[in-house]
Amino acid sequence: MKTLTDQLAQYAAYHRDPRNIATHFAGIPMIVVAVATLLSRPGVDVAGLWLTPALGVTALTVAYYLRLDLRYGAVMAVVMALSLWLGHWFAGQSTALWLIGGVGLFLVGWVLQFIGHFYEGKKPAFVDDLMGLVIGPLFVVAEAGFALGLRDSERQRIEARVGPTRRRGPTANA
Repeated sequence: MKTLTDQLAQYAAYHRDPRNIATHFAGIPMIVVAVATLLSRPGVDVAGLWLTPALGVTALTVAYYLRLDLRYGAVMAVVMALSLWLGHWFAGQSTALWLIGGVGLFLVGWVLQFIGHFYEGKKPAFVDDLMGLVIGPLFVVAEAGFALGLRDSERQRIEARVGPTRRRGPTANA
Protein backbone atom coordinates (compact mmCIF):
# COMPACT_ATOMS: atom_id res chain seq x y z
CA MET A 1 0.00 0.00 0.00
CA LYS A 2 1.21 3.50 -0.80
CA THR A 3 2.02 5.80 2.10
CA LEU A 4 0.30 9.06 2.90
CA THR A 5 3.19 10.96 1.32
CA ASP A 6 3.06 8.74 -1.79
CA GLN A 7 -0.67 9.38 -2.26
CA LEU A 8 -0.57 13.12 -1.57
CA ALA A 9 2.54 13.66 -3.72
CA GLN A 10 1.04 11.76 -6.64
CA TYR A 11 -2.13 13.86 -6.38
CA ALA A 12 -0.19 17.09 -5.81
CA ALA A 13 1.76 16.55 -9.04
CA TYR A 14 -1.48 17.43 -10.88
CA HIS A 15 -2.24 20.37 -8.58
CA ARG A 16 0.50 22.99 -8.33
CA ASP A 17 -1.38 26.06 -9.57
CA PRO A 18 -3.07 27.95 -6.70
CA ARG A 19 -6.14 28.67 -8.86
CA ASN A 20 -6.59 24.95 -9.43
CA ILE A 21 -6.21 24.24 -5.73
CA ALA A 22 -8.74 27.00 -4.97
CA THR A 23 -11.34 25.46 -7.28
CA HIS A 24 -10.79 22.14 -5.52
CA PHE A 25 -11.61 23.71 -2.16
CA ALA A 26 -15.14 24.30 -3.46
CA GLY A 27 -15.54 21.58 -6.08
CA ILE A 28 -14.41 18.54 -4.13
CA PRO A 29 -16.67 19.11 -1.10
CA MET A 30 -19.58 19.64 -3.50
CA ILE A 31 -18.84 16.32 -5.22
CA VAL A 32 -18.46 14.47 -1.92
CA VAL A 33 -21.81 15.77 -0.66
CA ALA A 34 -23.40 14.99 -4.04
CA VAL A 35 -22.22 11.38 -3.95
CA ALA A 36 -23.42 11.04 -0.34
CA THR A 37 -26.76 12.53 -1.40
CA LEU A 38 -27.27 10.27 -4.39
CA LEU A 39 -26.21 7.15 -2.47
CA SER A 40 -28.37 7.96 0.57
CA ARG A 41 -31.77 7.37 -1.00
CA PRO A 42 -31.60 3.63 -1.65
CA GLY A 43 -31.40 1.73 1.59
CA VAL A 44 -32.79 -0.82 3.93
CA ASP A 45 -34.03 -0.58 7.52
CA VAL A 46 -32.11 -2.97 9.77
CA ALA A 47 -33.22 -2.90 13.40
CA GLY A 48 -34.24 0.75 13.11
CA LEU A 49 -31.01 1.80 11.40
CA TRP A 50 -31.23 3.01 7.79
CA LEU A 51 -28.35 1.35 5.92
CA THR A 52 -27.43 2.92 2.59
CA PRO A 53 -24.70 2.61 -0.01
CA ALA A 54 -23.53 6.05 1.18
CA LEU A 55 -22.88 4.65 4.66
CA GLY A 56 -20.89 1.74 3.24
CA VAL A 57 -18.80 3.92 0.91
CA THR A 58 -18.15 6.40 3.72
CA ALA A 59 -17.09 3.66 6.15
CA LEU A 60 -14.68 2.12 3.63
CA THR A 61 -13.22 5.49 2.68
CA VAL A 62 -12.72 6.57 6.29
CA ALA A 63 -11.09 3.21 7.08
CA TYR A 64 -8.63 3.82 4.22
CA TYR A 65 -7.87 7.35 5.45
CA LEU A 66 -7.28 6.04 8.97
CA ARG A 67 -4.93 3.39 7.62
CA LEU A 68 -2.95 6.07 5.76
CA ASP A 69 -2.66 8.38 8.77
CA LEU A 70 -4.51 8.49 12.09
CA ARG A 71 -4.57 12.29 12.41
CA TYR A 72 -5.78 12.94 8.88
CA GLY A 73 -8.07 9.95 9.16
CA ALA A 74 -9.74 11.42 12.24
CA VAL A 75 -10.28 14.76 10.50
CA MET A 76 -11.58 12.99 7.41
CA ALA A 77 -13.97 10.93 9.56
CA VAL A 78 -15.54 14.19 10.77
CA VAL A 79 -15.63 15.66 7.24
CA MET A 80 -17.14 12.51 5.79
CA ALA A 81 -19.69 12.24 8.63
CA LEU A 82 -20.83 15.80 7.90
CA SER A 83 -21.10 14.96 4.20
CA LEU A 84 -23.06 11.82 5.02
CA TRP A 85 -25.37 13.82 7.27
CA LEU A 86 -26.00 16.38 4.49
CA GLY A 87 -26.53 13.60 1.96
CA HIS A 88 -29.01 11.91 4.27
CA TRP A 89 -30.84 15.21 4.75
CA PHE A 90 -31.14 15.73 0.97
CA ALA A 91 -32.31 12.13 0.56
CA GLY A 92 -35.11 12.77 3.06
CA GLN A 93 -36.52 15.60 0.96
CA SER A 94 -38.77 15.37 -2.07
CA THR A 95 -37.47 13.43 -5.06
CA ALA A 96 -37.06 16.70 -6.98
CA LEU A 97 -34.97 18.33 -4.24
CA TRP A 98 -32.94 15.14 -3.76
CA LEU A 99 -32.10 15.02 -7.47
CA ILE A 100 -31.51 18.77 -7.81
CA GLY A 101 -29.23 18.70 -4.77
CA GLY A 102 -27.35 15.55 -5.74
CA VAL A 103 -27.03 16.06 -9.49
CA GLY A 104 -26.66 19.84 -9.21
CA LEU A 105 -23.83 19.67 -6.66
CA PHE A 106 -22.14 16.92 -8.68
CA LEU A 107 -22.22 18.87 -11.94
CA VAL A 108 -21.19 22.23 -10.46
CA GLY A 109 -18.43 20.54 -8.49
CA TRP A 110 -17.01 18.91 -11.62
CA VAL A 111 -17.28 22.13 -13.62
CA LEU A 112 -15.16 23.83 -10.96
CA GLN A 113 -12.65 20.96 -11.11
CA PHE A 114 -12.25 21.28 -14.86
CA ILE A 115 -11.93 25.07 -14.65
CA GLY A 116 -9.09 24.55 -12.19
CA HIS A 117 -7.41 22.03 -14.46
CA PHE A 118 -7.68 24.48 -17.34
CA TYR A 119 -5.54 26.87 -15.27
CA GLU A 120 -3.23 24.02 -14.30
CA GLY A 121 -2.79 22.89 -17.88
CA LYS A 122 -2.99 19.26 -16.77
CA LYS A 123 -5.66 16.59 -16.75
CA PRO A 124 -7.25 15.58 -13.44
CA ALA A 125 -5.29 13.02 -11.40
CA PHE A 126 -8.05 10.38 -11.54
CA VAL A 127 -7.55 10.04 -15.31
CA ASP A 128 -4.26 8.23 -14.63
CA ASP A 129 -5.22 6.64 -11.29
CA LEU A 130 -8.77 6.20 -10.04
CA MET A 131 -7.50 6.48 -6.45
CA GLY A 132 -7.36 10.21 -7.19
CA LEU A 133 -11.11 10.22 -6.59
CA VAL A 134 -10.51 9.02 -3.02
CA ILE A 135 -7.40 11.12 -2.39
CA GLY A 136 -8.97 14.40 -3.61
CA PRO A 137 -10.90 15.12 -0.38
CA LEU A 138 -7.82 14.23 1.70
CA PHE A 139 -5.71 16.56 -0.46
CA VAL A 140 -8.09 19.46 0.26
CA VAL A 141 -7.89 18.81 4.00
CA ALA A 142 -4.10 18.51 3.83
CA GLU A 143 -3.79 21.75 1.84
CA ALA A 144 -6.01 23.54 4.36
CA GLY A 145 -3.77 22.28 7.14
CA PHE A 146 -0.63 23.35 5.27
CA ALA A 147 -2.13 26.83 4.80
CA LEU A 148 -2.61 26.98 8.58
CA GLY A 149 1.00 25.95 9.17
CA LEU A 150 0.13 22.40 10.25
CA ARG A 151 2.00 19.24 9.27
CA ASP A 152 4.85 21.24 7.71
CA SER A 153 7.12 18.20 7.57
CA GLU A 154 4.53 16.40 5.43
CA ARG A 155 4.25 19.42 3.14
CA GLN A 156 8.05 19.47 2.79
CA ARG A 157 8.15 15.75 1.88
CA ILE A 158 5.49 16.30 -0.77
CA GLU A 159 7.21 19.37 -2.20
CA ALA A 160 10.54 17.51 -2.30
CA ARG A 161 8.88 15.13 -4.75
CA VAL A 162 6.75 17.47 -6.87
CA GLY A 163 7.99 21.00 -6.17
CA PRO A 164 6.22 23.85 -4.41
CA THR A 165 2.88 25.28 -5.38
CA ARG A 166 3.41 27.78 -8.19
CA ARG A 167 3.05 31.41 -7.27
CA ARG A 168 1.23 33.98 -9.36
CA GLY A 169 2.47 37.46 -10.16
CA PRO A 170 5.88 39.02 -10.67
CA THR A 171 7.65 36.64 -8.27
CA ALA A 172 6.10 33.56 -9.89
CA ASN A 173 8.02 30.30 -10.04
CA ALA A 174 9.48 29.39 -13.42
